[in-house]
Amino acid sequence: QVQLVESGGGLVQAGGSLRLSCAASRSISSFNLMGWYRQAPGKPRELVAGIINGGSTNYADSVKGRFTISSENTKNTVYLQMNSLKPEDTAVYYCYGVVDHQDNWGQGTQITVSS
Repeated sequence: QVQLVESGGGLVQAGGSLRLSCAASRSISSFNLMGWYRQAPGKPRELVAGIINGGSTNYADSVKGRFTISSENTKNTVYLQMNSLKPEDTAVYYCYGVVDHQDNWGQGTQITVSS
């Protein structure tokens, strides 16, 4: 069973930055894709950013230019650098990965942006 463990969440003021990390229990090069989703209270879970094996990335329109997804194969870790945070970015952020045709999710980490 694949484990994805997020870290780096917390409370930050609007305009600030945070970096989330997602450590996988196996080589991330074996994943077809990895990404970050988020879910705010009362809203559906939404894709924030994704990275495909090979390096292609995609972002939600709401975070383009502010968030950057990256990976470090030697550490089996995917990152989400979040800059210029806004109160509307407040949510639980989940790491996601597809490997061996199966979806895998982390436990989630809370991000709260105060105005």
